Amino acid sequence: MSSPLESLINSGTKLWLDSVDPELVQENFDLGATGATSNPAIISDLIRTGRFDSELEALVHKGLDDEAIAWELADQLVRNAQDVFLPVWESTNGNDGYVSFELDPLLEAADCPLNSEERSAKYIELGSYWAENHKNRMIKIPATPGGIGALEELCAAGVTLNVTLLFTQRQYEAARDAIWRGAQRRASMDAFKSVYSIFVSRVDVYTGQHVSDLSDAAQGQVGIVNAQQIFLQNQAFWSDKSTPLQQEMIFASTGTKDPADAKDKYVGALAGADIQTNPPGTNAAIQQLGGTTYSKTIDQLPSAEVLSEIAEKVDMAKLEDVLMSEGLAKFAKPQQDLIDLISTKRAAISVV
Repeated sequence: MSSPLESLINSGTKLWLDSVDPELVQENFDLGATGATSNPAIISDLIRTGRFDSELEALVHKGLDDEAIAWELADQLVRNAQDVFLPVWESTNGNDGYVSFELDPLLEAADCPLNSEERSAKYIELGSYWAENHKNRMIKIPATPGGIGALEELCAAGVTLNVTLLFTQRQYEAARDAIWRGAQRRASMDAFKSVYSIFVSRVDVYTGQHVSDLSDAAQGQVGIVNAQQIFLQNQAFWSDKSTPLQQEMIFASTGTKDPADAKDKYVGALAGADIQTNPPGTNAAIQQLGGTTYSKTIDQLPSAEVLSEIAEKVDMAKLEDVLMSEGLAKFAKPQQDLIDLISTKRAAISVV
């Protein structure tokens, strides 16, 4: 009998890990994971363990400043994960086996002095730099005005992209169309690959707080319905484009926020399609659900009545505005925290 994660993969879902912890990467690779993703919070958590103090100390002695050390450590950890998943990338001819590398979140900090056009230019510069000479690295760019403004040029230049911080159909369409314009400027589409990371559980946190008049049948389902609808839209858009590689949705933020919810609420509801980037704790909890088997449910939307209620009561423009505001705060702060952590570590090294 297959394990729960094996059945999830057998349903048609690619399993990626929301971590680049070397031990967890290997452990989840052995469980069937075929990719991973990273962000500054993940890097901070790893550095905080003390497991990478020797690498950090070596970078300090090289004379690098705190910010440069943060990026060097992130690059090393992502490279290590890329090595693990490279055989997947090779065996799928570039359709899977990627590790995502997030560009500087401080470009979206409230005190960033750059305007949208200047941020786009910086994303293009950084994306080109951190993608160079990497076969199976995806560059993560947020679905902000500055981020979306960089997508066409980066895609045209051959960079493989993961658009993150997506909450709504409007954001998805803007990102997808920019990337498609870039793809059509390439000499060849043979290596063209893009993914779109729709955040799921945060949507249900929002409706619980701001749309309290939803019925019991609809409350707690909006994140799933939103992800399902965008997935179906993505399928329809790419169906006639004849790209050699799949252009896929990533279902992110799949860990549950409500303690009353089953740990696999989102994992099970979105089974059978594209990619899930699950936190390590979510994968571990799922493996403990003995006897659980997943089948394709991504296309099983709720009743017309529930869909109608969600469409009527949930203002998606307002939802996007609130969740992007919250998301950008969560996006930028971990990078500054990472830099501050390295500064603290540097002081300890200096004392010694």
